Amino acid sequence: MMQKDGSMLIDGEWIRGEGREIEVRSPYTGKTIGIIHEARDGEIEKAISSATRTFKTKRLTPYERYEILSRTSDLIRKNKDALARTIAEEAGKPVKDARVEVDRAIQTFLISAEEAKRIHGEGIPVEASRGAENRMAFTIRVPIGPVCAISPFNFPLNLVAHKVGPAIAAGNTVVLKPSSYTPFTAIHLGRLLMEAGLPPGFLNIIFGPGSTVGEALLKDERFALYSFTGSPAVGKRIREKIGLRKAILELGSNSATIVHEDANLDKAVSACVRAGFAYAGQVCISLQRLFLHEDIEETFMEKFIPPVESLKRGDPLNDATDIGPMITREAADRAMDWINEAVKGGATILTGGKREGNIVYPTVLKNVQKDMKVVCYEAFAPVVTIHTYRRIEDAIEEINDSVYGLQAGIFTHDINVAFKVARGVQVGGVMVNDTSMYRADQMPYGGVKGSGMGREGPSYAIEEMTELRIIVFNLE
Repeated sequence: MMQKDGSMLIDGEWIRGEGREIEVRSPYTGKTIGIIHEARDGEIEKAISSATRTFKTKRLTPYERYEILSRTSDLIRKNKDALARTIAEEAGKPVKDARVEVDRAIQTFLISAEEAKRIHGEGIPVEASRGAENRMAFTIRVPIGPVCAISPFNFPLNLVAHKVGPAIAAGNTVVLKPSSYTPFTAIHLGRLLMEAGLPPGFLNIIFGPGSTVGEALLKDERFALYSFTGSPAVGKRIREKIGLRKAILELGSNSATIVHEDANLDKAVSACVRAGFAYAGQVCISLQRLFLHEDIEETFMEKFIPPVESLKRGDPLNDATDIGPMITREAADRAMDWINEAVKGGATILTGGKREGNIVYPTVLKNVQKDMKVVCYEAFAPVVTIHTYRRIEDAIEEINDSVYGLQAGIFTHDINVAFKVARGVQVGGVMVNDTSMYRADQMPYGGVKGSGMGREGPSYAIEEMTELRIIVFNLE
């Protein structure tokens, strides 16, 4: 297999870089896909200077932003197979799921394009105030400035799209640091954006670990906003370092879904199998805690375990594969350690609990305790824990007993139960008759508590990535 080009994009030029070599390996085969270079201080400075200078000296009109982002959407569609293969190779995501990610990125850029034409303010009736009868006021939204985007490995195309698309739509410039595990998808996207007509300086792409390159980006006060998806520890570090500057932080979860006594069990089972184990559970809103009403637990589990066990494990480039590898050996080790720790504490393995290389078998655990890591922390692995309840209020209370609060799901035909959960669960989103893993790319997406702050979804991200300015006329 020919190794991929690992060039950085700085001020419109693709450069090889002179820093430390970082091998990018297939999570499945362990073979080297290509080499990237850690950005050195001078290269980081050039990237930030390019974004800053471009923001100050160049402007794209809303329609120009629309055209560029719309063309990017079309180019992603034309390159769908190549992008999906790259995602499968470097992220280990089953190629059929990688194609879905590409389809979503097509939509994310198209939505961003449309939103570029919809940025607006509103009239403010200041003339209604005593003494202000001769005044007129309105608000406008202005670009916030250079954006630092730090994206994770698990959605190397669409989560980049959710950062870069709205930033460009809002009129900002971007320095992107994608995950070192999945840089080539970001490179491919960068080339498509340039092909679509994005001028030099509006997007810069550099590589390197958070401990060096990430820290350098955090220290630079020229960034007006940071958009980050990753661990709570890093999110907290970002918040501490950037002071009063703005941030959109999506920091994961141990997401829960409730299956109530009146639920359509066949529908719930099918959705929960998908939500618990898609991309080996390496999804922020993956179903981790499954709450079953005690009256339907036995029937649900009889329907649930067989399709979990029938999920096909193997090569992510094989169209038949459902479960591919964890992103690294260390990630697989951690997942197995947590599973084994739970078993030692009294948990029962209903299926799974094994591994082959970096592939962890889909695992379902019962008799778990709330202080077990597989319950109270984000597993980010193909692990689902089973919990039972009698009263819906008890399920809500237990779900809320968490440092996280990203999304939750509830299966029920009772509108009162649905609203009780929607109002009572402390999360950023509640999915009724679906699992925690549902996301449409135009909806507001983000969490509360340890799951972060701010919202993604192009129109909502654009609000974060612009500043509100009021204009008041004193009429003579």
